[in-house]
Amino acid sequence: MKAPLVVLGATGGVGRGVVQAALDGGRPVIAVARQASELKVLKASFPHADLTTIAGSVSNDPAGAKLARALRKLGRPLAGVVAAVCGSAERGRLLDNPAEFLRRKLDEDLLPHLAAARHLLPLLAEHDRGGTYVLIGGPGSEHPWAGYGHRSIGAAALRMLARVLHDEARQLAVRVQLLAVDTPVCTEFNQRNACPEWPSALSVGQRALALIDHDADSEPPHAVVPYASRVAPPPQLPPRAARVPSGPASRLPAGAPAYPTTARPTPKSASTDACSQDPDSTADETAQRCLQDARALLKSLTSKNPKQEPTPR
Repeated sequence: MKAPLVVLGATGGVGRGVVQAALDGGRPVIAVARQASELKVLKASFPHADLTTIAGSVSNDPAGAKLARALRKLGRPLAGVVAAVCGSAERGRLLDNPAEFLRRKLDEDLLPHLAAARHLLPLLAEHDRGGTYVLIGGPGSEHPWAGYGHRSIGAAALRMLARVLHDEARQLAVRVQLLAVDTPVCTEFNQRNACPEWPSALSVGQRALALIDHDADSEPPHAVVPYASRVAPPPQLPPRAARVPSGPASRLPAGAPAYPTTARPTPKSASTDACSQDPDSTADETAQRCLQDARALLKSLTSKNPKQEPTPR
């Protein structure tokens, strides 16, 4: 029987994707979240699965220690931990807010990861089982995200935290890795307004599970692993009947595409929160602004950056 996987932030958008990916793979899951009512709803979604729920938090050291005691009482050796922890989504320029604003956002987005690692990494090391601890990071860690500078700072700090934990956890025989998702994620909470380019929460969960199972196509154990879907197959040529007929009337100028193309429709709105549990906003003005922010982020990510880390194969 497989050892269970602990999912922190299990009722959030990304956390639900991790839970589903694990249960689909036949792995037992211990779901951790603050709200017992939301955990009850999550458990009802998988009535026949091996899903254990714990109402707990990793917001600080005392909370992390309490959660570790609750996990130890279960008496079940752990296979790994996936931390899909993220604070609330707020928009605003750093220059327009007091320093306390950034401090509060770091308390929400960064320090819970440290509290969780401090108390859960020793659990993974017990019984000489080792294990893997995966943190899931959000967008903006390498490029400033206009209007969400605090998220960029927190994501960049989380990247360095993962590198430090990766080195320090070696003496525990535990592997720590950050799955860096550099775009917003399509979740069940924002799918109505999500862009087609965003990865799904389920695909992020599957990628995290590949790291837990050490089954990432012989990928070396880097501290930071950029999220990437499998390499897309080459585009298929249209069937012969759909090809442009030859002849003087259909001759194309040099450099023109050989086959007709259709433009992908642009969504009218988008939500930029990858981890929040809040439902979609219906305000057109807010949605349009978020869509512009997401487009700006995607443009910066796809621009040539010689300093960017190579993606491990």
